[in-house]
Amino acid sequence: MVNLADSAFLRACRRQPVDHTPVWYMRQAGRSLPEYLKVREGVPMLTACATPDLIVEITMQPVRRYGVDAAIFFSDIVVPLKAIGVDLDIKPGVGPVIADPIRERAGLEVLRPLEPGDVPYVTEAIQSLVGELGSTPLIGFAGAPFTLASYLIEGGPSKNHDHTKAMMYGEPALWHALMERLTDIVSRHLRVQIDAGASAIQLFDSWVGAVAPDDYREFVLPYTRRIFEAVPDVPRIHFGVGTGELLGVLGEAGADVVGVDWRVPLDEAARRVGPGRALQGNLDPAILLAPWEAVERKALSILEQGRSAEGHVFNLGHGVLPSTDPDQLRRLTDLVHSFR
Repeated sequence: MVNLADSAFLRACRRQPVDHTPVWYMRQAGRSLPEYLKVREGVPMLTACATPDLIVEITMQPVRRYGVDAAIFFSDIVVPLKAIGVDLDIKPGVGPVIADPIRERAGLEVLRPLEPGDVPYVTEAIQSLVGELGSTPLIGFAGAPFTLASYLIEGGPSKNHDHTKAMMYGEPALWHALMERLTDIVSRHLRVQIDAGASAIQLFDSWVGAVAPDDYREFVLPYTRRIFEAVPDVPRIHFGVGTGELLGVLGEAGADVVGVDWRVPLDEAARRVGPGRALQGNLDPAILLAPWEAVERKALSILEQGRSAEGHVFNLGHGVLPSTDPDQLRRLTDLVHSFR
């Protein structure tokens, strides 16, 4: 029987000794892979996210190609919202678009609790993946309440999160009611993935870097903390973009691993996060478009900085860019695995 607890990825998440630095990549399954483009041809994103055979195939593709230390479940952060009846779509080149943005209390009624029966394709796909992956851990994931709230309030991607902040500051009671409902949905969605066999989870708070530390403590932290408290039985990773000024408070939210984007060196990130947490990151994904010598030089520097952390999972500082040459990621994986 496979003992996943001995995997380098899970050991590093738990700040235990490893024989090599583990590595996986955000968006490792996706637009940079020709095999992904082939199986997704003509298939809308939300359809792919609800088709177990496709989920399994797409999740496995980077594991086969790169030999990474963990797979991440192929899905999208808006899947649980779609599953409970929110009228939304993922438009190519745009992202999630919400038909009826939530800007008053009546809009909350669509956000009913998520039940396992709402996402049977998630359970089926994860159970299949666990069998196929063998000794490779599977990471489940969800979008954090702030980021989901931003999509729901703005109606889609936003540069400045104007309506989101207007509600947060101007209608705090409505804001907290929205965050309460989203926290329950996210917690239940992660629980479904763990119960099906996911070995770790990552909470993506992609847009939370838009808020100041004091506002994070008041309007975001209580909900993030509740989510992590609801899933204590697997390693928990927390990641956001542009969160350099938030790293200290992110470290308080309850995750075992704090993801770091490329803007803060890992040694400085370790100081800001504080003790008792591993770090994940943080190669700038754009560097992969440069010649290999530049990639190698920067990756080795990050690996050295990673020694400052109590545990280090190598990753990018955000997702793989669509124009990335897969051969660069293959070479990078080998380089990370050779580092002692």
